[in-house]
Amino acid sequence: MTFDLPDSLILDTALSVSGLTDYIRLLLEQDEQLRQVWVTGEVSSANHHRSGLFFSLQDTDGTAGIKCVVWNSQLAKLAQIPVAGEQIIILGSIRVYPQRGEYQLSVWQTLPAGVGLQALRYQQLKNRLLAEGLFDAQRKRSLPIHPQTIAVVTSPTAAAWGDIQKTLKQRYPGLHVLFSPATVQGEQAPESIVKAIERVDWDGRAEVLILSRGGGAVEELACFNDERVVRAVASCSIPVITGIGHQRDESLVDLVADVCVHTPTAAAETVVPAIAELYAEHRQRVLALHEVMHDFGENAENKLQALGNRLRRLRLDRQLEQEAQKLVWKRRQLVQATIARSHQAKQHLELLRQKLATLDPKAVLQRGYAVVRQENGAIARTAVELEVGQDLSIQLGQGEVKVKVTETNNAKNRSQLS
Repeated sequence: MTFDLPDSLILDTALSVSGLTDYIRLLLEQDEQLRQVWVTGEVSSANHHRSGLFFSLQDTDGTAGIKCVVWNSQLAKLAQIPVAGEQIIILGSIRVYPQRGEYQLSVWQTLPAGVGLQALRYQQLKNRLLAEGLFDAQRKRSLPIHPQTIAVVTSPTAAAWGDIQKTLKQRYPGLHVLFSPATVQGEQAPESIVKAIERVDWDGRAEVLILSRGGGAVEELACFNDERVVRAVASCSIPVITGIGHQRDESLVDLVADVCVHTPTAAAETVVPAIAELYAEHRQRVLALHEVMHDFGENAENKLQALGNRLRRLRLDRQLEQEAQKLVWKRRQLVQATIARSHQAKQHLELLRQKLATLDPKAVLQRGYAVVRQENGAIARTAVELEVGQDLSIQLGQGEVKVKVTETNNAKNRSQLS
């Protein structure tokens, strides 16, 4: 085919390469649909570069492909790093590169194929809570061994509440159970669960809390991935055990709870011991105590017998006899020494008595002497001391006489007494 056009017309309508490329770039980059587009496909190649990760995404049948790039500033934010051969979903925007005459997808986020925006939000919230330390093992509290009061947060119409009641009654009769009802499915569930937990906290009687519901589809359990519920569990003043009926994936509430199990029944079994098991353990302890006491008694008897044999070998009876003989000999020595000391003391006492007798005034009087006393009791020793008419008393060896002075002489003469 030939076109017979004037040369002037061709020159007026022809575009430069850059002009055509700019036109294409404006069409692609200004399109609202292409500014934020989700694309799914298989990673066919992936190469790390100093500026970012470059890879190609193609349909599984290989009919079409597109080049993609994740800049280094965005790599850490990806939920999944693209790997060759994996199916992924990409969120990005179209960019045109005039120099190469190419376009590629600038990637903001990548997810495993089949997972939508909900999974992305879940992962972002999980990463944020993980960075805050809400899932740390150091925060986990141990459950009370023998609780007297527990609280249960679940739906009053759910089978989970019936299962929990039945299990608790069978395992631990007499337990006080506080029920704080909540909606556990739907848009109102997160706020309802938070209020139910707050009621238990405000009441203050429960020692542990069970947060539970039966099984369900992933979307029905979305309330247990709600940030409000997660933070309510994290800030609860008592330990929390979750028993949510799903086993494929852990919810964020499971991760923040102090203990998590997969069913309401398992939660009830975990939170209290079985009374039958406690009785069996008690019997085992009693038997063990009996065995210990029996062994202790046997050991004590054996030791006592060994000590008796040892004493017989030491012949302590002979040693005791020898010591007794020594005591008898010492006693005799002590008696003899005491008698000798007593005899000496008696002799000395007699000597002193004799000396005292010689000095006794009465003994002097018995030999014919007398003692003259004045009226004041003073002994008259010289005549000069006496006056005529003065009354005196004279003590003889036997008896006493009263006299009156009639005459006094000097020292050479005696006084006359009447």
